[in-house]
Amino acid sequence: MNRAQRGKLALTAAALGLGLLTMTGCGYITPQQTTQQYSASDGIRADLGPLELRNMMIISAGEDKPGRLLGAVYNSSSKDVKLTVKGAEGSQTEVSVKANSHTLLNDSTDEAILSTSGGAPGSLVDVKVAEDGTNVDKTIKVPVLDATLKEYKEYLPESASPTGTPSSSTSSSAGGTASPTPSSSTAAAKH
Repeated sequence: MNRAQRGKLALTAAALGLGLLTMTGCGYITPQQTTQQYSASDGIRADLGPLELRNMMIISAGEDKPGRLLGAVYNSSSKDVKLTVKGAEGSQTEVSVKANSHTLLNDSTDEAILSTSGGAPGSLVDVKVAEDGTNVDKTIKVPVLDATLKEYKEYLPESASPTGTPSSSTSSSAGGTASPTPSSSTAAAKH
């Protein structure tokens, strides 16, 4: 190999090295989107003591109409835990979640109904969530949706329960089966 060929080879290697360094450097300084957790559906996510609330939303026909709570509640503790959800005007519902298990609120056997949704469809409403395992509570903003999307039509409540009293108690066992989620876009994902 003569001197000119060695020079061309060295320039080619340097250019290739610089290109690889530039390409891998972008990945080094740019955050990876796959490491960011977010709600990829219509509902929101929140953590409350040992409970993980995923894809939470309220389905209602209007601000002064009853609203059904949808989503999934995961219990990572070794004790059964009861989630209490308090909405507008004293409306309240309770959801029981077995130890190391989950409860899907779109299961048609037990419905978590608030006597009033507290907001028009398309709005975010404040609801106070509390759990009795570690007595943690907080206020979260939950979206109110209506039956505009056909996936939610079957979840629209028809009647309200008395104000200020629990409307239902939902539970699930670790080995139990749950009905499928309304659609893949609204599936409740743990993470």
